[in-house]
Amino acid sequence: MAKKKRRRLSTRRKKEFKYRGHTLEELQSMSLEQLKKVLPSRARRSLKRGLNPEERTFLETIEKYDKDVYRTHRREMVILPQFVGKTIAVHDGKEFKEVRIEPEMIGHYLGEFVLTRKDVEHSGPGVGATRSSKYIPLK
Repeated sequence: MAKKKRRRLSTRRKKEFKYRGHTLEELQSMSLEQLKKVLPSRARRSLKRGLNPEERTFLETIEKYDKDVYRTHRREMVILPQFVGKTIAVHDGKEFKEVRIEPEMIGHYLGEFVLTRKDVEHSGPGVGATRSSKYIPLK
């Protein structure tokens, strides 16, 4: 019985990606005006106000050139279907972190996938931190 279940699981095919009822190919062929109607409200509002010159330049660079990694400081840029499959290095305030754009990221912002703060790692308590620490040998 267990063998039949294993066979049944292995014959499942991967589900085709759809974003709000549209396939990736349909999304990529849409104009920016048509795409605005499909995106969530926050991204729609950002695009309705228009792309600033830096965002427009970045979008043109992605569409025109075929590079391995595109570097940008534009954390507030909405991820568009044209970005899917590309690797974008987004600045986190100190260095560039590479993000591979997947279809599920459409409509989110680049900055959501690159954190600006790192986790705090504490060591043991220092000398004078507690009453008991005065009995810890220094050497």
